[in-house]
Amino acid sequence: MLQVVAALIWRNGKFLICQRPAGKKRALLWEFVGGKQEKGETLSEALVRECREELDIGVEVGDVFCEVTHVYPDVTVHLTLFNASTADEPRMLEHNDMRWITPSEIDGFEFCPADEDILNLIKKM
Repeated sequence: MLQVVAALIWRNGKFLICQRPAGKKRALLWEFVGGKQEKGETLSEALVRECREELDIGVEVGDVFCEVTHVYPDVTVHLTLFNASTADEPRMLEHNDMRWITPSEIDGFEFCPADEDILNLIKKM
């Protein structure tokens, strides 16, 4: 099982989503910023590293928003989504696109299947 971390970053009533690059698995689907935990990293350390690598932002990692396990045809992932904040302005270093959206806009985007349960929780907020 692959351990993955992601950040739920809110700003002015909207949260940040990123579109996966064309050349990767689950290409052009939307997701939360984050990625794989590397050997020797805590989950928080992995999230800080991934946010810096993908968006050139520093983040303050908060508490766990939720955890989900999802089985894809090629891999099983355990995703830990953290509440996080940043004072930095994100820059796309890896993604195809990024957006700040409200919970009411979720259905207008096609997300990675592992995020579906999380998005349903956000819609109820």
